[in-house]
Order: sequence, then structure tokens, then C-alpha cells
Amino acid sequence: MDGTDFDQIAAFLATVEHAGFTAAGTALSRDGSLVSRRVTALEKRLGVRLLERTTRRVALTEAGEAYYQRMRKAVQAMGEIDTDAVDAAGSVRGTLRLSLPATFGRMWIAPILPVFLRQHPGLAVEARYEDRYVDLVAESFDVAVRIGELADSRLIARKLAPASRLLCASPDYLAERGMPAHPSDLANHDCIGFSRLASHPIWHLGDDGKTVAIRISGPLVTDDATSLLQAAVAGVGIAMVSDWLAGPELKSGRLVPVLPGHPVATPEGIYLVHPSAKLVPAKTRVFIDGLVEAFVSPPWLAHTAHLDHNPS
Repeated sequence: MDGTDFDQIAAFLATVEHAGFTAAGTALSRDGSLVSRRVTALEKRLGVRLLERTTRRVALTEAGEAYYQRMRKAVQAMGEIDTDAVDAAGSVRGTLRLSLPATFGRMWIAPILPVFLRQHPGLAVEARYEDRYVDLVAESFDVAVRIGELADSRLIARKLAPASRLLCASPDYLAERGMPAHPSDLANHDCIGFSRLASHPIWHLGDDGKTVAIRISGPLVTDDATSLLQAAVAGVGIAMVSDWLAGPELKSGRLVPVLPGHPVATPEGIYLVHPSAKLVPAKTRVFIDGLVEAFVSPPWLAHTAHLDHNPS
């Protein structure tokens, strides 16, 4: 059914309810003759006469009466469906499907979700923690948190927080092996490799306004960020770790920064992404707004604020 069909049905319903073409035209802000033509076109399309016409009035035929009763109910139901859709979009209810990076999501998003659910009792959350870029549209996710570069131009992105990587090691390791003074010194150290880093086994570090590439080696390579952190805390070697992951360990002193004057040359961003900027459901909107507010001051930066990251 296209727009023309709807126009014909609207003309027919208005003619019946206002007892004539002229009055129906006034109700529809159309000329009465146009309303009459649309009703005639509807009858021709259906192959049945719906109205008996005289110079003074119109009257429903038997077929017209049956068509009117059923069509009036159908149009009313369509209006109710529209109203329900608007209500659903404007109320915080339903199920919110989230795609979250596994480690980051468990550390920094999971603790927020119970508070969010208490604030919105009509809402349920389905959170998926996995380190892959899901197709939000094809897999019906409402919101995703992504770290790094964004490649999907179909998505609407909002930066949640800055993030960066840094080198760190345990105090025991550094007491035994010494603190490197320059990136080139890393050749004499055990470095823990993270195989999911795009440049692995190369680390890119800043050096006097330039970037130097250092090939690392060591006794352990892992594809799991939590295992990487645990190995660094255990004294296995120097690790390149995201600040949001290392923050608590840096605050506790279980890890200390290494080569803070030579920052990692690949800063990251943490983003919220969702499929569309138009007609965003209330459940999606309140989650995004709430998370942005929660990360105005990223909590992991509070863990590292006391550290002096500048060379002495």
C-alpha cells in the first residue's frame, strides 16, 4: 500500500464521517472535488461501489458499510501502533544491548551498570564482553564501547575519554635490572610482548620530538591484557600497558612508570558508538549521557595523577 492508497482511504473515511465530499474536503483541508475523485479511484481499485451518491447526500452501500467498519478499526490500530512506538522511544524501558571490550568493560563499565539499572527500573541490560568489533546494525546492538581508531563511518561516535599506553614494570624487577634511561636500553631488558598490539614486536616511543622504533624481546608474549598486567606485577619484565588497565597498580605502587620522558607514540581514544543520530531511543540516550557524565574525569587518571610523568 502506497501513499496514494492511503490518501484514497482517508478521503473515503472522511466522506462517511462528515456526510459528504464538501465537508470531508474541509476536514482534510482539500477541495471537495478532489476528495470525490479519490473515493472514485478507491472504488475503481477495489472493483466495488462503496457509496451511493445523490445531489444532496452520499450513503454507504452494503459493501461500503463493511469496508468502512473494518478500515476504521485498521486505521485506529495503526494510530495506536504509532503512539506505542513514540511512547517506547520516549520512555526508558525495554532491553539495552551493549557491546563492551572484555577487560575495559569489566573494569570500568560493569561497576556502573547496577547503579544505572537502579535509576531506570523499567530497563534491562544485555551486556556482551568480547574483544571484537561487532556489527551493531546486523547484530542489533544499541551501543558499543570501542578503543582505538574508528573505521565504520555508518556509526555515530562520541568520545568517552582519552587513553594512552605507557611502559611500566614492578619495583622488584627494576631493583634487579635497573631503570632504563633511553629507549635503546630496552634491548638489555626483558620486555613482555602483547601480540594483539598492531606493531608487535615493535614499540614506538617518543624521543626528542621524533619517534623511534624499538624491537623488543622477552620470556613472555600474551594476547590477553590482564595476563600482561599480571606478568608485569610479578616481575617478569617491562610491559606496554594501557593507562586505564595499569592505573590501580600504579597507584598502589605495584608498578612504576618506565621511560616516562619517552611516551608511547600511539595514543588511543575510548568511544561510544551507536547506529543512528536520528530518533535515538530514550534508553540509548540516557545510557550515553550517563556514561559520559561518569567519565568526565576518567577514574584511571585519578589513579595516576600523583605520578610525575615528566623527566627530571
